[in-house]
Amino acid sequence: MSADFYFQTVKLKFAKQVVKNLRKYLKFIILFFAAAFIFWFFGRNLDWQEVTQSLQKANAAYLIAAVLVICLGYLLRAVRWQVLLEPITKSSLRELFATTTVGFAAVFLVGRMGEIVRPMWLPMRDPRVRPSAALVTLGVERIFDLASLICFFAVNLIFFTVPAGRESEFAYVKLAGNLMLVGVVCGFVALAVYQKYASRMIGWTEEFIDKKFVPRRVQQIIVSLMKQLASSLLILKNWREVFWVAFWTFTLWLSIAIPTWFVLLAFDLPLSFSDSLFIMGWAAIGSVVPTPGGAAGAFHAATANGLMFLNIDREQAYAVSFAMHLVYFAPAIFFGLYYFLRGDISIARFKNLLSSEHAAEEIESEAPDAEVSGSKFQVSG
Repeated sequence: MSADFYFQTVKLKFAKQVVKNLRKYLKFIILFFAAAFIFWFFGRNLDWQEVTQSLQKANAAYLIAAVLVICLGYLLRAVRWQVLLEPITKSSLRELFATTTVGFAAVFLVGRMGEIVRPMWLPMRDPRVRPSAALVTLGVERIFDLASLICFFAVNLIFFTVPAGRESEFAYVKLAGNLMLVGVVCGFVALAVYQKYASRMIGWTEEFIDKKFVPRRVQQIIVSLMKQLASSLLILKNWREVFWVAFWTFTLWLSIAIPTWFVLLAFDLPLSFSDSLFIMGWAAIGSVVPTPGGAAGAFHAATANGLMFLNIDREQAYAVSFAMHLVYFAPAIFFGLYYFLRGDISIARFKNLLSSEHAAEEIESEAPDAEVSGSKFQVSG
């Protein structure tokens, strides 16, 4: 290899890395300005002095109680994650808790891009867990989270007291809740079908994507993820495991609903626990927006609008949304920084794992093999 060719290769790799980094930072900057715009748009006519006064009057005891219950929620997430990983590999509850808090701290700092931290961080703390296994079980976790949240929201609408003057609007909200509930049922039926016929579907997919224009690496990643998903869905064949995942998911969302109610009580609002479930649904919708600061701007706007639907004054509604945002995320920042600073983690490897290229290599490696035994999908290796 000539010296000129070598230096040209190095320069090309360097240029690609620069472009990749610029793209990542540009995305963060765009999302940051999106959050700022949302804050400005929904808060441009607020009386900020009144918002500040509402925050100052909040009952600190209720807010502290809310934070403590949220901390318990992180532990419940770790317990549920361990149950989801059980069909694939053993795992450490302590490391799962640490990874959960670090992940939520990352989501708060950089937005939904921080979601990749959890499946990449856990294997560095617990080598028994592959990044692909962590990634797919988190996908299943999101499915159970969404199902549980929709069930809480839709069932609560049956007992919900409609605010005066909101009857026509509530009809649309109830229709949306019922449609989402139907979607949950259909989704779980689809997952059960996929788990039962996973071997065939994986085979069909391998044949379908085995084309020259589909890169070999992409084919391997798709097949690997499908196998890992089938592995994690083995819990659907074990009613005991399904029960425990459902139980911990229900308990988890209860540990979010209770702090939500405590925040409402802290501001002495004339709202019930049923109202807190309604607000929790609005807050969850806002939290999926991928802006930095834990969906900053979108979370506050969605939560405040949910409160205004319940005829709460605009300034007080935004004061509550600020407090609720801190209650949800502040404990994760504390725990996350603690574990990050004291953890024996290779920062260089962590940065490599966060890049799409290295993450793909991790997902490809040591993928389980699919075997057919009758209609049962088995995972070996």
